[in-house]
Amino acid sequence: MPPLVSILIPSYNAERWLGETLESALAQTWANLEIIVINDGSRDGSLQLAQAFAGRGVRVIDQPNAGASAARNRGLREARGEFIQFLDADDLISPDKIAAQVELLRVKPAGTLATCTWGRFASDPAAAQFVDAAVFRDFAPVDFLVLAGDTGAMMHPSAWLVPRAVADRAGPWDESLSLNDDGEYFCRVALAGANMVFCPVGRSYYRSGLAGSLSQQRGERARRSQFHSLELITDHLLAAEDSPRTRRAAANYFQRFIHDFFPAPAGLMQQADARVTALGGSTLGPPPMGPQTTALARVLGWKNVWRLKHYLGR
Repeated sequence: MPPLVSILIPSYNAERWLGETLESALAQTWANLEIIVINDGSRDGSLQLAQAFAGRGVRVIDQPNAGASAARNRGLREARGEFIQFLDADDLISPDKIAAQVELLRVKPAGTLATCTWGRFASDPAAAQFVDAAVFRDFAPVDFLVLAGDTGAMMHPSAWLVPRAVADRAGPWDESLSLNDDGEYFCRVALAGANMVFCPVGRSYYRSGLAGSLSQQRGERARRSQFHSLELITDHLLAAEDSPRTRRAAANYFQRFIHDFFPAPAGLMQQADARVTALGGSTLGPPPMGPQTTALARVLGWKNVWRLKHYLGR
């Protein structure tokens, strides 16, 4: 019998997008699926919308709000599939995505992970921009994490297809994290796998720029979560390989955190800077900026420009 694939969809106040996401899951050409929506205490009509799909085979679990990681962990506990497909409630996957990845993994060694092309979009997936092409290839896990540290490239969560045995070895999502919980989780998944193979067929679509989304949060709690996730990621990476290239990549993870969040909270900036120094220094230059900001940074230095933006409320 063809292997069962579990599609896990955590949902919190996603009524606006959930129907489209569920249609993309139901449109998969791989027939042996279970689709599980974990309603994480939504206050809008998400639960009722999900329940309307029950007649089409969608299973709905309702729980008090506990966060996206807790919802995904609930889905993992309930899932029966040999493969796990994570799909956020505002994202989409192309109809051929899962079938192509399963067929690819069936001829690969046990424990191999599959990825695919992914792109960002705001409202129309046909206008998605495929911006992280550097990750559209096969990787050894440590090579992938080094590239991510050095360049900031990433693999969108819905682009992965994870064998259940690898997910079990990696362990659950870290429920203490909010921002970058996916980066820390898939770091462990990658290291728990045998290899990463890129599937040229099928696409994942990441809805970006939504007001109020976790990725847009810049408050102190989000910044502390991001910093702690990087501590965990770099610990995982260095435990797998402690070498000049992994220490450089680890330093670059922290330097990029400084670029993204400087100057506050000051304590975290100091800790990140100390990490960069202890790891041997970063190879990153100044953060990316537009022409006018670049000209100002030549005079004031980029950190003073960032301070000015911070105090002016950006």
